[in-house]
Amino acid sequence: MLGMAAALVGTLYLVQLRTAVTPDAATVSAFRSGLPPREHAVSRFHARWYAVSLLFLAFDVEMLFMYPWAVVVAQVGTPAVVEMFVFLGLLMAGVVYAWREGALRWA
Repeated sequence: MLGMAAALVGTLYLVQLRTAVTPDAATVSAFRSGLPPREHAVSRFHARWYAVSLLFLAFDVEMLFMYPWAVVVAQVGTPAVVEMFVFLGLLMAGVVYAWREGALRWA
């Protein structure tokens, strides 16, 4: 099995070497209306953006939790509603903490 896997990988590598087209700079550069890029693609972002992105992910995960909850809330009843309010309270505590620490300040 190991020999067959190595032969397959070697064959695919040789096929790629034979059929590869050398790309020119115009076709592999980032498309920005024909302008060359001003900064590197892996440039650093300000640390403020990480906090904002974490807040976005928290609310995105909230939506993932709320869709199935909306399906079963009529069957489960009051405990499901209490559980959702506890969950939303924890998220609101996170937003208040981020706001107090200045993560949402742009200036």
